[in-house]
Amino acid sequence: MTGRFAILIPARLESVRLPDKPLADLGGKPMIQRVWERAREAGGQPCAVATDSERIAAAVKAFGARAILTAPGHESGTSRLAEAVARLDLDADSVVVNLQGDEPLMPPACLRQVAGLLDSHPEAEMATLWRAFDDPAQWQSPDAVKIVVAHAGRALYFSRAPVPFSRDGQWPAPRRHLGVYAYRVSALAAWDSLPDSPLEKTERLEQLRALEAGWNIVAAEAVEPVPGGVDTPEDLARVQACFEAMDSGKPD
Repeated sequence: MTGRFAILIPARLESVRLPDKPLADLGGKPMIQRVWERAREAGGQPCAVATDSERIAAAVKAFGARAILTAPGHESGTSRLAEAVARLDLDADSVVVNLQGDEPLMPPACLRQVAGLLDSHPEAEMATLWRAFDDPAQWQSPDAVKIVVAHAGRALYFSRAPVPFSRDGQWPAPRRHLGVYAYRVSALAAWDSLPDSPLEKTERLEQLRALEAGWNIVAAEAVEPVPGGVDTPEDLARVQACFEAMDSGKPD
């Protein structure tokens, strides 16, 4: 992508499985800093953290980044971004990438890809990425979100169920949805006015609100593998080991 795009990073302290995870130490830096560094490496301008936590905001300011304090009680990261983007001086057609605050290993190339994908589809409100499943056990897990995509790349559905179902028992070549999005500023401005979505409430997937409202979400296979984010203590230990290995390989 050659055009300018912004990156917003929603982050909150409350987490049932891993409290305070945006501030967890990853090789001497808080996780939120590692995520922000990925965003900066991707070329996001502006790049900011959207949070309702004074502690997160203070940590972000301490490493020289911008924090946008939002109201508490947002039901989703997209709703938080909708508030934050209103504070930025962006045109309605500008592209904003949503990078989750627990994705410190997100490849910068994928952030550029999802921004460029939306930029190249003026008919779409959102863009996202997927990778093929290679493990049937993961495909069966409700923790792994699946995406069904049309030939032209338009997302047809997202589900926690193992879809598409193969009636003849053959491996259906399913696609795993990656939780990185690009939005048009105009779409974010309209987000909170979308009607209630029974599908969103059933699956607990906020992107279904957009689909049910008739939005066009374009999707493509990620250009690089995307390591999982940090949701559990086990995830944190895995990512900490990754940064320790990366840092040990750097020259003194």
